Amino acid sequence: MKVMSVSSDDSVRDAGDPDRADSSRLIVTIDGPAGTGKSSVARMVATRVGLTVLDTGAMYRAAALLTLRLKIDPKDGVQIAEAIGVHRIEMDFDVEPANVLLDGDDPGDEIRGSEVESIVSVVAAHPEVRQRLVAVQRAIATSHSRLVTEGRDQGSVVFPDADARFFLTASSGVRAKRRVNQLRAMGREVDPESVLQGIEARDRIDAGRADGPLIRPQGAIEIETDSLTLAEVVDRLVEIVKIVEAARDSGGGS
Repeated sequence: MKVMSVSSDDSVRDAGDPDRADSSRLIVTIDGPAGTGKSSVARMVATRVGLTVLDTGAMYRAAALLTLRLKIDPKDGVQIAEAIGVHRIEMDFDVEPANVLLDGDDPGDEIRGSEVESIVSVVAAHPEVRQRLVAVQRAIATSHSRLVTEGRDQGSVVFPDADARFFLTASSGVRAKRRVNQLRAMGREVDPESVLQGIEARDRIDAGRADGPLIRPQGAIEIETDSLTLAEVVDRLVEIVKIVEAARDSGGGS
C-alpha cells in the first residue's frame, strides 16, 4: 500500500519546497467552492492525461471525522492538529481513485456524512490544521510529480508554481442541486433548502478564513460550470493541459 502519512511532525519539517525544479513534473491544480465538480473533473482529467489524483478535500474531511470521533471541539485548532500528529491520515495510491485512510482504514462514505459536512469548513479554517495537511500535500508531490490536485487553496497556497491552474465556479443554486442529486443517488433523504444553506455557509467560511482562503489563484483559468456538462469541462481542461505540457517539452514553457 502506497501511503503518505501525517502522523508526526516530520511531515511539517520536511515538506519540501513547492518551487522544487523537476523536468518531468506536471502539476495541475483545480480549485473552487463546494459542488463545482472538482473531484469528478480531476479524476477524468487524470485518466486522459496520465496523472495521479490528490483529493485534498477528503483529507480535511478525515480530519473532521477524527475531530468527531475524539469528541474535540471543532473550534479548537491546536487540539485537532495535535490529534492529527498522533493519528494517521494517509492517502492510499494503490487504488483508483486514491482513497484517504484514517488510522489505516478507509472511512468510506462516513467522511461524506452530515456530521462531517457540518464542521469540515470550521476544522479546515484552523492554521494549525492547514499547516499539517499542506505539508503532506507538498510531500506527496515529491513522489508523485505528475499530479492533479483539487481543493480550495491548491493553486494559491500549496502549489503556486503549478504548471496549469484552474478555478471552477458555479452558482450556489446549481451546486446545491448537484449535491442533492448526489446524496439521493446514495440513498439518503435530503432537504434541498438545508443543502443550499449549508453550501452558502461553507462558502462564507472558506472565503473568510485567514489561512488559505478560497480565492481565484493569480493566473488561474476560471471556468464557470453552470451551463457546461461534466464532459465539456473536462475537455477544456485536458486541451489546456496538453498545450501547456507540449510547450514545456518543446522548451517554450516557463
